[in-house]
Amino acid sequence: MWGWNIAQLSFWQPVIDSVMIALVALVANVVAKKVATGALARGAQVSNGQAHRYKTLQSLTTSAIGYTIFFIAVVAILDKFGVATSAIIASVGILGLAISFGAQGLVSDIVTGFFVLLEDQVNVDEYVTVAGVSGIVEEVGLRLLKVRDFNGDLHFVPNRNVSTLTNHSRGNRRALVDMTIPYSYDTDEAIRVLQAACDDLKQRTPDIVEGPDVVGVESAEADKTVLRIIARTKNMAQWDVERELRKQLQAAIKELQQSFPEDGEAT
Repeated sequence: MWGWNIAQLSFWQPVIDSVMIALVALVANVVAKKVATGALARGAQVSNGQAHRYKTLQSLTTSAIGYTIFFIAVVAILDKFGVATSAIIASVGILGLAISFGAQGLVSDIVTGFFVLLEDQVNVDEYVTVAGVSGIVEEVGLRLLKVRDFNGDLHFVPNRNVSTLTNHSRGNRRALVDMTIPYSYDTDEAIRVLQAACDDLKQRTPDIVEGPDVVGVESAEADKTVLRIIARTKNMAQWDVERELRKQLQAAIKELQQSFPEDGEAT
């Protein structure tokens, strides 16, 4: 009787162990995914405008966790039934190596894309220069970036080509304008008139963070003098501020015509 019970127990033991492994794997999968999802969800709430990045990372992370736990559980269960799991692991390694050689570009895209997202290098609606293309980012994915340039062309940049990425949308920007006046104009008087126009423009333009200031003479030639004006603006507002500066400063230079006969022009 006891011998039959022992045999019966030895027969069912791998099944019992497999069920326990499956339950542990299921619980571990649920817990790990909840922890990862919760951490990424908190990051998405803190980082305004980056929900797309966190959703992509969340999908990738939960998938990786699920596949990893599933593989470990399957190997452990097969081991309980006496299957040579070392051969399976070696075969999976060889298969992974073969796939990596056959799809090096795709693997490189995914790995690079993961770190682009993880390190928050770029987000949708930011102005960037990447792989020789400058424009506004429309999509950040694991395989490629979609960048629309200012001509309206949409560029698809594989992530493996992202060797250097310049993000122009982080922090304030500089607005720079050079004004050319005839050499016969009094430089100090020109600086005074232009600075007064700059001060007036600053009061009316909320996009200007600092300045504008006439920093002085940038260059002087036999027939003209170039004065440089610099301001700090909110992000992506530098071009509008530069255009408005040129307009206002050109009008201000006309005041100098009351004292000097020659006209200045903006460059």
